[in-house]
Amino acid sequence: MTVLEVLQATTAYFKKHKIESPRLNAEHLLAHVLGRNRIELYQEFERVLTESELAPLRDLVKRRGEGEPLQHLLGTVEFCGHVFLCDKRAMVPRPETEQLVEIIQSRIENRKSRIVDVGTGSGVIALSLAAKFPEAEILAVDISDDALALAQENAARLNLSAQVQFLRSRLLENIEGAFDLIVANLPYISTQDRHTLSGEVSHDPEIALFAGARGDELVRELIAQAPSRLRPGGMLTLEIGLGQNEALLSALAEKNYRDIYSQNDYSGVTRFLFARYG
Repeated sequence: MTVLEVLQATTAYFKKHKIESPRLNAEHLLAHVLGRNRIELYQEFERVLTESELAPLRDLVKRRGEGEPLQHLLGTVEFCGHVFLCDKRAMVPRPETEQLVEIIQSRIENRKSRIVDVGTGSGVIALSLAAKFPEAEILAVDISDDALALAQENAARLNLSAQVQFLRSRLLENIEGAFDLIVANLPYISTQDRHTLSGEVSHDPEIALFAGARGDELVRELIAQAPSRLRPGGMLTLEIGLGQNEALLSALAEKNYRDIYSQNDYSGVTRFLFARYG
């Protein structure tokens, strides 16, 4: 089979298995197996593939058809212009979180800000901010040792190990000092919604997905903890789940935050909350 025939057959297979963006998935996997980038595939459409090239591709295509995330199969994910290692130790970063980082980057005025990323996972938020603001003092925390190990590997890969500190902590419990910015993309899915999740999401660690019966329990805890760790006028920035904005806006008001507002993601869903304290 030629490169083009393999792409067409793989795309059809993914369509049958209801994989989103089937052609794009096929291109990514074939490029990965051949050690090419996707554009180079277009220059090799007529090349006949050998069995040694097809065998590893068949395995990856089967796993993708069964719902294993593309990023796990590739071992990497692109986020805010950087390539991060990505595997089952932490949640696959979502485009919404990329948008959150872009919003934060546009609003940081003090390039020497002290920042803590709570629930850092693979480290994409902390490390993207570190790359943009090399003078900032950034702390990345997570309750998962596996996630922290992955985040530290990403820091080394991006030559950012000197700019970001990593600490095991449940929310802000083990953290000292005060910060200009607390940012968090915490688990916000209700355990009662487990059955509604796609097979792909089920490959993420449960600890990164589920917060409790309501879904917003961890976010509420952080809202309560953050005032003691924010400098006067410091900002708390949150990514939240579908339909949680009104209750959490009220929770922020009850804890005497000010300048409270929300923002929609590119899909029109209210996804981000911002509030200052003191």
